Amino acid sequence: MPLDLRVPIGLMFSLLGSLLVWYGAVSDPAVYQRSLGLNVNWWWGLALVTFGVVMLAFGLRGSKRPR
Repeated sequence: MPLDLRVPIGLMFSLLGSLLVWYGAVSDPAVYQRSLGLNVNWWWGLALVTFGVVMLAFGLRGSKRPR
């Protein structure tokens, strides 16, 4: 059973996104004054987690199909 490339990519983006979400949640809000008060790390972390979960879902769904 060959490894679908979407699975490790999904894992990597999910891990990186979760780290960014965590950092955005625990960091000082004063850091984000330069970005007009927008917590950039938190939002980009959510985007990366979403992309990673979608890639994982597609990879796992594709590997379960009979060929």
